[in-house]
Amino acid sequence: MPRKAQIVKALREPKFRVRKRNRCSICGRARAYIRRFGLCRICFRNLASQGKIPGVRKASW
Repeated sequence: MPRKAQIVKALREPKFRVRKRNRCSICGRARAYIRRFGLCRICFRNLASQGKIPGVRKASW
């Protein structure tokens, strides 16, 4: 879990573009971030299984 200071720092506009850090909009996780949805893999999986993300279905083949 990121500290509160890290989340606040990620929300500010950095001095240089390369310092931007993508974080999950729900939990603040920095790793395994899915850009298209703005979520980490864990939050994405939870919301998708609850049916709260439109157009996402569980894969089966």
